[in-house]
This record gives sequence, C-alpha cells and structure tokens, in this order.
Amino acid sequence: MQQYQLTFIDLALRRDALRFGRFTLKSGRASPYFFNAGCFSDGESAAVLGGCYAAAIVASGLAFDMLFGPAYKGIPLATATAIALATGHGVTVPYAFNRKEAKEHGEGGNIIGAALRGRVLIVDDVITAGTAVRESIELIRDAGAQPVGVALALDREERGQGELSAVQEVEQAHGLRCVSIVTLGDLIEALASQPPERARISDDQLTALRAYRQRYGVR
Repeated sequence: MQQYQLTFIDLALRRDALRFGRFTLKSGRASPYFFNAGCFSDGESAAVLGGCYAAAIVASGLAFDMLFGPAYKGIPLATATAIALATGHGVTVPYAFNRKEAKEHGEGGNIIGAALRGRVLIVDDVITAGTAVRESIELIRDAGAQPVGVALALDREERGQGELSAVQEVEQAHGLRCVSIVTLGDLIEALASQPPERARISDDQLTALRAYRQRYGVR
C-alpha cells in the first residue's frame, strides 16, 4: 500500500466521503459502503485529493499531454490534479472541461480551457455505467485528440451486466488504461490492517465488505 493511498482513505473517512452501512445503488444492489466525491468540498480536501490523483498518475507511468474533466464532478478533480502535478511533481500540463450544454454566445462551444489535442487523460471520481467517460471519449476524438486513459479515485472492482467490471468494460471497449488511487481490494486491506484501538470500521462492516466483494467482485 502506497502512502498516497493511505492518505486518500484517511481523507475520505474524515470528510465522510466514504460511508459504511446499507445503501441501494442504481443497479439495485444493496451495498455495505458508499463513496461520494462531492464531500471533498473544501480547500484542504481539494489540495490533498489532487495530490493523491497526481501521485497515482505519476506512479502509473502513463504518458499523456493534457487532462480533461467531465462535467460536473470531473471539473474540480482535473483542476486540482493539474495543480498537484505542477507543484508536487514538476509536470505542467494544460487542462480542459466541458459544459453540459454548448454555449451559443461569446466564444461558443462546449469546451472550456485548453484546446483538446495530443494524448488526453480523463479525470473522474468513479465509473459506474460509464456514460460520462463515453461522452468524454467522443468529445476528445471529435476534436482530433486521443483519449489514452481515465484517472479515478475509486475502482469498485464490481461486475457490471457481465463478468467484467465497469472499469474493465471501458478499458476493453475503448482501448484506454484506467488508473485508480485505490480499489475496493486496497480499501479492505487498509481497513483490515488497522489495530483495534484505531479501527475506522467495525468487524461486522468489514465482514460485509468482504462478502459483497465475494458476491459481486470481478474474478
């Protein structure tokens, strides 16, 4: 487990972005945990989160020329990541994001920031149905640029309609590489390794996480 992964898990728990209990997902599955990146809504969270994304991207060795943040959650994520890459790793890259609806006046269009060109890395929180990523891929390719990967906060490692996870489906269908700060497996490992006096999750909750992964996790 890398330090940036432990830092991310600690931040997610402190900001209540990672919760344990019983949550009904869009798929209809009853999940013992829920992740909401919208809870990273202050300056410290943005700075720390951007640093975790940057560390995961650099560690992956993935080559890219710019970042793209899908509206809406991807916008602050891509911005924070670009800042962290520059200040923490000496890597300065442009970034862009999209509007949900194209602007008809002024400069027009639906892309804000740098022009989409070269190898583009998409920055988002999680992949569930993969809709936002597919839309981003289309925007990037329509601009003549090349989508090369997706940086995520959490990979749920959970099967979709078939035997593959949503992340694996995106990788296979579009030839992209997905880079995650943590996976569900990483999360379980980190929580299970904490001493009892510092436990952030009950034994029952940890058991439920493992059972959920056993039932719905990718093989």
